[in-house]
Amino acid sequence: MNLLLSIVFVLCWSSGFIGAKLGAGSASAVTILMWRFLPLTIILIVVAVTVARASWRGLTLRDVARQAMIGMLSQSGYLLTVYYAIQLGVSSGTTALIDGVQPLVAGALAGPLLRQYVSRKQWLGLSLGVSGVAIVTTADAAARTGVAWWAYLVPFLGMFSLVAATFLEGRSRTRVAPAVSMTVHSTTSAIIFTALAVSTGAAKPPAELSFWAAVSWLVAFSTLGGYGLYWLILRRSGVTKVNTLMFLMAPVTAVWGALMFGEPFGPQTALGLTIGLAAVVIVHRADTSSTTVHAGNADTAETTRPAERCA
Repeated sequence: MNLLLSIVFVLCWSSGFIGAKLGAGSASAVTILMWRFLPLTIILIVVAVTVARASWRGLTLRDVARQAMIGMLSQSGYLLTVYYAIQLGVSSGTTALIDGVQPLVAGALAGPLLRQYVSRKQWLGLSLGVSGVAIVTTADAAARTGVAWWAYLVPFLGMFSLVAATFLEGRSRTRVAPAVSMTVHSTTSAIIFTALAVSTGAAKPPAELSFWAAVSWLVAFSTLGGYGLYWLILRRSGVTKVNTLMFLMAPVTAVWGALMFGEPFGPQTALGLTIGLAAVVIVHRADTSSTTVHAGNADTAETTRPAERCA
């Protein structure tokens, strides 16, 4: 079941870069994001009021405010930089590749911030994954011309935003139901992107069918699928494992972009994909071995699953 969730999560999260590319030709980043979150937020609020009302019981205003901050970082900040980078001309594959640095940052900070034990094998996998990302990034970026050098720095801002959201969630002691967090995060993003679109005169959606196709794609696969599974896997498996899966986003998006948009994909990209897969296998096996060895020790078992304990 965990393997299936991981596969679906990788595909859904990668679809966000593809959806951003689909909509980039018909509207600005804030226009796409506004219309991505407005209809979704209305649906989620209706569900929260009618079906998932019990999930809100026991939550304080502080809990909701924390979730709003997490949503601002993990959705608003992250997505705006991704879409803006693609709008500037950075390919979907390259944007995903730059965001692939996130697991190393999250892994390095997991110990001091969450008191999570990271084994040597996990560090080996994390380092190997970064090497694969670097290989694919070099190949993909070298094939692009006419894009300002600073445009490649924009996705780094989104990467740090998502890392901050991950640790803010991990340090929370209140367990929040996925239906609640999704509603608060999406509402926060809808407010922010609507304000940005209205203030810049970009609120009116274009009439092109491609725009609405891109919006539908992003709501169904990226938000409900990828974003929802991100927090589910984070709670079930911990920050190291979920962020290791992020290594796969770059090569998967590169393959997807090559098939849909003709973006470059050569032997160097294939090598990076193979290294990324090897990194995931190493970290997952290390995590499984650690859980098996310490199964009889309650304190150690808690330490290997900090996201469940602190969430």
